[in-house]
Amino acid sequence: MMDRLNPKRIVVVSSAPQIRYPDCYGIDMAKLEGLVAFKAALDLLKERNLYHIVDEVYIKSKSQELFKDNEVINYVKEIYAPFTDEEISAKISEILTPEGVNAEIKIIYQKVNDLHLACPKNLGDWYFTGNYPTDGGNRVVNRAFMNFYEGRDARAY
Repeated sequence: MMDRLNPKRIVVVSSAPQIRYPDCYGIDMAKLEGLVAFKAALDLLKERNLYHIVDEVYIKSKSQELFKDNEVINYVKEIYAPFTDEEISAKISEILTPEGVNAEIKIIYQKVNDLHLACPKNLGDWYFTGNYPTDGGNRVVNRAFMNFYEGRDARAY
């Protein structure tokens, strides 16, 4: 609708950082493939011939299935590691730009550090950072990734 006004650029600003990880503490975000930041990171991995990282993360995640919760590491962070927040945001903008839109679409997300400055006593940031407040969170994110990798349409928790 805004594009009909022929703007050069449409900028969407989010007061939240990019949601990169499942939430297993209340908000129903159990599947990684439903998160646009995850899709963007996968696209960037393909474009830069780094998709082998997806296979490596799967092997590492799968190897921890029998570990105790406090021994499980969130290897899904490695999917995002090669890219800056800006690179992922640019890819998200590309993914979310509808076909036929003439204006440049730019989506800007708040940085996690800035969120911490704005809300210093409320550090519930695991769906942005992957730093879960309980040991079981890492198991959930790895299970969500394994479900994605194995093509299973199932919740991670």
